[in-house]
Amino acid sequence: MYKKKHNKIREICTTFRLTIEEKNEIEDQKKYYENSRSVSIEALKIVQKKRGWICDQAIYAIAKILKINPSEVEGVATFYSQIFRQPVGKNIIRYCDSVVCYITGYKKNEIFLKDYLKIKLGETTLNHVFTLLPTCCLGACDKSPVIMINDNMYFNVTPELIPNILKSYK
Repeated sequence: MYKKKHNKIREICTTFRLTIEEKNEIEDQKKYYENSRSVSIEALKIVQKKRGWICDQAIYAIAKILKINPSEVEGVATFYSQIFRQPVGKNIIRYCDSVVCYITGYKKNEIFLKDYLKIKLGETTLNHVFTLLPTCCLGACDKSPVIMINDNMYFNVTPELIPNILKSYK
């Protein structure tokens, strides 16, 4: 299974090409920034929005259109936690693992999520519905522990609440 999955990822990366639409959107973003390097985060978001993640060849293609070094684009891609460098599920579950959420019980949620979804941190369920990622802070300490699924925040989460929350994302 592991080898098959990674062969498919390799195949996708080998055949990667920016679409005309992606190129035009990236070119359009250039007018809002002083230099091409500043456009790299927007370019990464444009490609990821259409493809779900950023493969190595996308880094090179973006660098080429921006006329910058691929390592600069890679640096931006690896710095931002919202840019995915491997395929992810349809729904991204982020749980806050900050000190405040730790004190209020995030660890129980983490254990429950891993057991319930049958995945480890950073992995995606076999049906590609969920990816589980820890996040350093979700900015809702007064309502902790917190999880975020895609753009939706859930506050004061307990393991008992999680199955009902996840049902709406199948």
